[in-house]
Amino acid sequence: MKTLQILFTISMFAWFITEILYKNILKSGENDKKDKDRSTLNILWMAIPGSIMSAVVALYLTRIPISDEVWIHYLGVACIWIGIILRFVIIRSLGKYFTVDVTIREDHKIKREGFYRYIRHPSYAFSLLTSLGLGLYLDNWLSLVLAFTIPFVAFLYRINVEEKALIEQFGEEYLEYRRKTKKLIPFIY
Repeated sequence: MKTLQILFTISMFAWFITEILYKNILKSGENDKKDKDRSTLNILWMAIPGSIMSAVVALYLTRIPISDEVWIHYLGVACIWIGIILRFVIIRSLGKYFTVDVTIREDHKIKREGFYRYIRHPSYAFSLLTSLGLGLYLDNWLSLVLAFTIPFVAFLYRINVEEKALIEQFGEEYLEYRRKTKKLIPFIY
């Protein structure tokens, strides 16, 4: 169990460090249309830490186990790492078009390759997988609900804001892309 706790601690540290780096390095530039964000970045930066804190507090206040087996903790850590790694892959694949705030770059293009062939917001999907992993690791139904639902609602708001900006920029081209893909889960949602 000690190894599992070390893995979890390292995964949480990696999650925090990567997100702080993204926030500080991947902001929009001076020439970008950056009036589109509508505070979604601030909302996410309140929602995600708030969900983590509330999930941990719920663990100490309630005992509603998901499973009595240790595999649930390993599954949680695996989801955290898969979420961190695949989010990084997505961010790298977008290159200069990825910003932490809702922004349209001057020469912006709609990406349709890789994960974007199936879902429009893979970066958010993998961030949510990380949140799901936290809830699974804590092995408490209430913690799981809090760890996942709070960021999910914040991301839904951000997706709405972002898609309005993309429709405004690309019009029918984006609407056609949207008809062919799902928001967060391939073939489902």
